[in-house]
Amino acid sequence: MSAENAAAGTAAHLQHHFVDSEQQQESAKLGMWIFLLTEILLFGGLFCFYAIYRAWNPEMFYDAHTHLDITLGAINTVVLITSSVTMALAIRSMQLDQKRATLLNLFATLALASVFLVIKYFEYAHKFELGQLPGKYYTFEGIAGSNPHVFFSVYFMMTGLHGIHVLIGMGVIGWIAYRTSKGHFSGKYYTPIEMTGLYWHLVDLIWIFLFPLLYLIS
Repeated sequence: MSAENAAAGTAAHLQHHFVDSEQQQESAKLGMWIFLLTEILLFGGLFCFYAIYRAWNPEMFYDAHTHLDITLGAINTVVLITSSVTMALAIRSMQLDQKRATLLNLFATLALASVFLVIKYFEYAHKFELGQLPGKYYTFEGIAGSNPHVFFSVYFMMTGLHGIHVLIGMGVIGWIAYRTSKGHFSGKYYTPIEMTGLYWHLVDLIWIFLFPLLYLIS
């Protein structure tokens, strides 16, 4: 920070290429929304892929989806929705300068994300054990109709990519929690926590679409 900015009482977090904190915050929000748009486009392509192949193979998709565990999928849905609440509470706590509450909510979000991944691990392990795998690795014989491996290719592709996003989100939340513990944020500056929350809400929203599309086919 330059001597001029320091003399003017500029906040320590303000980067030199911004006029004030408000401009910096608005720029960060714009950048994050553009990034989230690219994520929506990425998953949008997969949703189109899903729609096309389901239209071509409606009966096969229905038969194959009955081999997914709806209970585990529903639990994971509740877990991620709850994690969105704790993430929102973390942002609100920092707005109120409540450092301890912010950390508790961030750690709660991490714990819930871990529960989600553990449940997904057991789901994947069961699929590997039965041979319900994508493409040429599919060996399961309990589903009637042709090409049931297509459904599981879609399943692993969409839930796997989502799982990678969950891991990335956990890494960012962990980094934010560390910076919070070091006192880098306050009620006047919490933009990184807010941007992380936007990303996490998108991760949760994508799962809310994936759950009915994969587990509740009618």
